[in-house]
Amino acid sequence: MKVIFTLGSAVVGGGTNVIFEHATRMVDEGEDVYIITDRHIEPEEYAWHASAHKLKWITYDDLEGMTFDVAIGTWWRTIYELYRIKAKQYIYFIQSIESRFYPDSEVGIKMLVDLTYALGLKVITEATWIKEWLERKYGLDVTLVKNGLKKEIFTKEGDTYDKCEGLRVLIEGPVDVDFKNVPKTRDLVNKSNASEVWLLTSSEIKSFKGVDRVFSRIPVKDCAKIYRSCDLIVKLSYVEGMFGPPLEMFHCGGTCIVYDVTGHDEYIKDGYNGYVVKTDDDEKVVEYINKLCEDKKELNRLKKNALATANKWPSWKESSGEFYEAVKSICKKEKMANDVLEYKSKFFFDIYVNYETKNQSSNNAESKKSFKRKMGDKFREKLPKTYKVYYKIVHKLKK
Repeated sequence: MKVIFTLGSAVVGGGTNVIFEHATRMVDEGEDVYIITDRHIEPEEYAWHASAHKLKWITYDDLEGMTFDVAIGTWWRTIYELYRIKAKQYIYFIQSIESRFYPDSEVGIKMLVDLTYALGLKVITEATWIKEWLERKYGLDVTLVKNGLKKEIFTKEGDTYDKCEGLRVLIEGPVDVDFKNVPKTRDLVNKSNASEVWLLTSSEIKSFKGVDRVFSRIPVKDCAKIYRSCDLIVKLSYVEGMFGPPLEMFHCGGTCIVYDVTGHDEYIKDGYNGYVVKTDDDEKVVEYINKLCEDKKELNRLKKNALATANKWPSWKESSGEFYEAVKSICKKEKMANDVLEYKSKFFFDIYVNYETKNQSSNNAESKKSFKRKMGDKFREKLPKTYKVYYKIVHKLKK
């Protein structure tokens, strides 16, 4: 089977790691697997992943004359170019509802993201909440495959850095992505009685104010040593699909404090293996950190239960095995014709372009209403089956 995954960026990150795990294990199964990107990617850009070199890397300029058994789109922006890949079947691998990454003020972009779900592609996702949301909102055919974990790397036993007498807290995430909320997380930890604050980040930085030690763009194989050296990960993201760092911390003997963000309930149980705080309840975050500083018995109880949770979680071998079977199963289902995908993709994108152009150039409400009526009439005429979905998206975002 000849398979191709779209990729937005090869930079180290949780979502990219998931793609590499599934793709490289398909290579191990004997499949011919490609990664396609907008530009040429140098090997050192994906060297952080131990097996990414097994994949065949191409750009859209290399596609002429190539046909694939299945093309798997992975990031919303790449979905609008998925039709450029000639394939017998198309799959959308959704790791989060990505419109949530953008502020409410960016109505046009949020609409454009959500319209990718209206294309009607077969879907694989990693979290229960995403599956249920897509099925409920869009009536999509969704297969759930939970992310695995490198059990051979993320273990309680192994090398550590020098121990800390008090509570050592780890923060994880890029420092300049708003919904990851790293600066605020740092500020809250600094208000607590934690002895040390460490940062594990994909941002290319050497230091970060208020943090005792920074680990930047660390290869996956070296992350476990960092986790094992900390007691607690505090991860206060506003948007997640099924985030991995707390689970990695569980495997390495630690516990967590998180917001009640989407996806946390796949493995985090409040008061059992970590603490779940209502989003933006800052006082509670500080209170829980201080509690674990003072109550070693409670800290050890959470750690013990976290490890028990980790022991029941699937490995990447198991997870990617399920992903591989899901892909093969979907390939047997009804296929979307390439010309249909191309037409829908261009039509949806044109709606966005026209919307933004008119939105920027029109200063009076009547002009905007007239434009919306015209676009609605055009949409209803050309794609009557998906007009209802579009209508709901636009009006929901406008509320």
